[in-house]
Amino acid sequence: MSTNNKQPIGIFDSGLGGLSILQHIQEELPRESTLYYGDTKNCPYGAKTYEEIRRLTVKGIEFLLQKQVKLVVIACNTATVAGIDFYRKKFKLPIVGVVPVVKTAAEKTKSNVIIVLATKKTAHSKYLKDLIQNFAAGKETIVIPAEGLVSLIESGNTGSPLLFETLTKFLQPALLKGADVIALGCTHYPFINREINTIAGDEVLVLDSGEAVARQVRRVLENENILSSMNNPVYTYYTSGNVSEFKQLAESLLKIKNMTVKSA
Repeated sequence: MSTNNKQPIGIFDSGLGGLSILQHIQEELPRESTLYYGDTKNCPYGAKTYEEIRRLTVKGIEFLLQKQVKLVVIACNTATVAGIDFYRKKFKLPIVGVVPVVKTAAEKTKSNVIIVLATKKTAHSKYLKDLIQNFAAGKETIVIPAEGLVSLIESGNTGSPLLFETLTKFLQPALLKGADVIALGCTHYPFINREINTIAGDEVLVLDSGEAVARQVRRVLENENILSSMNNPVYTYYTSGNVSEFKQLAESLLKIKNMTVKSA
């Protein structure tokens, strides 16, 4: 596949969570055009089989390729751990995945107790187990499969009493064990950072992978010699679900207005 520096970066997620990654990419690479595709019709992915997640992710990548992107970011931890090597073998363009920041959490903890807040599939994945074994050996790593959080965020319940209640139920037992770092293992969760910080308190560090992913995208583009030099980047958004619902919630999460959203 031939690429040029004017082609957009493609960003795929199961829904709206990948917008947290998109924000970091746009900050790190302000000259790059981006094309975002949220598979909100099939969200959430956390309860699906690995086979189904890979099938949906392949379909998403194929959609981005039809739009002539030069690089794909799988902005979903669940989709990444389900088959990042599989996607890279199948497609002939650079693919960047997203995984929980276990290494950074292990480096930052002072109490040696870490929380990894993730979807069910990521929480139980071999990929996460290997990350913990490789980078957090000797630390107490409490992995929380936070079932239902993605659906609450996707339905616009950020800041709601139900969200606070659900988060408290997940986090409180681990916090009582002395955890001082929370690694967010889903790209939806940065959008509830305020709520997580309220429950955890100022002494607990909350980490996500957005900045690291954006830096990796820059490195790959530099290595491939396809960094953009444009002064007028174009930001495009697609959804497989309801366009008006996606637009309303995306504008709320990103704190922007007049977003153009198209149906995939």
